[in-house]
Amino acid sequence: MSLPLEGVRILDLSRYLPGPFCTQILADFGAEVIKVEDPKGGDLGRSLTPCIEGESARFYTVNRNKKSISLDLRKKEGKAIFKKLVASADVVVDQFRPGVMAQMGLGYDQLREINERLIYCAITGYGLTGPLRDVAGHDLNYLSLAGVTGLTGTYQGPPAMSGVQIADIAGGTLYAVIAILLALASREKNGKGQLCDVAMLDGSISLLAYTLGEWSGWGRLPERGNDVLTGGYACYNVYQTKDNQYVSLGAVEDKFWAEFCERIGRPEYIKMQWDTAQQPEVIADVKEIMRGKTRDEWVEFFASSDICFTPVLTLEEMCEQPQVVAREMILKLRNVRNSGKDVALTGVPVKLSETPGKAVLTFPKLGEHNEEILTAMGFSAADMERLRRDGVI
Repeated sequence: MSLPLEGVRILDLSRYLPGPFCTQILADFGAEVIKVEDPKGGDLGRSLTPCIEGESARFYTVNRNKKSISLDLRKKEGKAIFKKLVASADVVVDQFRPGVMAQMGLGYDQLREINERLIYCAITGYGLTGPLRDVAGHDLNYLSLAGVTGLTGTYQGPPAMSGVQIADIAGGTLYAVIAILLALASREKNGKGQLCDVAMLDGSISLLAYTLGEWSGWGRLPERGNDVLTGGYACYNVYQTKDNQYVSLGAVEDKFWAEFCERIGRPEYIKMQWDTAQQPEVIADVKEIMRGKTRDEWVEFFASSDICFTPVLTLEEMCEQPQVVAREMILKLRNVRNSGKDVALTGVPVKLSETPGKAVLTFPKLGEHNEEILTAMGFSAADMERLRRDGVI
């Protein structure tokens, strides 16, 4: 069965998480992804701890089903080879700071002269324009400037850091995928490529859509840990259980909250669902009730109640959860590098009925596909030996 992105060639210059995860998603749906890596060590994500037998466990999570060519873009011949690759490419993904590629003569303006159909996706922290375009940053910085960190945490407590890289993945990875797919669709109509400017700060701000609506409607700034969806109401909260585990209740709809209250023997709380003044008292009482059973006992207690009640799982428990298993959302790479260790990988999250994605669990060694790619470009064995000797590949 043909995959939707078969025939699309992507040159991936990115490192670590946002760009590699983006191109992995595209590879799952058939794109040919060629990692273009520095001969001296390659993608820095290859050595990111923790490592299994010398290779980063995290590298495996975002680099499946790709090829790798080692190429020094600082050398004249390295640039020439890259430009030749660009001539037959559909997409370039770049995660350097703005201007780095242009300084090497390989920016979008230079490359589109070679291939006017080229789609160039630049993933940066703050974007290609604006006063912060050249400033360094990480996930925490983007979320902090976006206002997300300030809204995360418990009431009257300090801001909390997220357990996952929201800006990198939601702000960078996913918007880069969307941008590339939109540009490919546009190219089908007009035959021209374009520059995709994806800023992780921009993407993070876009996640505040509902929160901005709340601020506008209430006429006051949202309070950390004290609003409807952040812990200020009993019907939408996380509760500790007898065994020091946790459960979550998302009973926003009246019928769910009513059934919850009936089941715990507090029918009088039904009418108090949205009474702001009563929330501290109701939350305190529900907390005390929830400490009366273990997490799994509460799960069993509410098993027949459709009220948006779930246990808070560890990563290990999540991997074995029946719904996760049924949807094939966790894959296992077994006995990595004969270490005896397995690496858990995310499955394909988008399910298409006619052209489903396919997670191919092969991972390129640095420069593994040099010969294949360069031979197809017309280089001889002698040429390749010379390029290795000169440090170009």
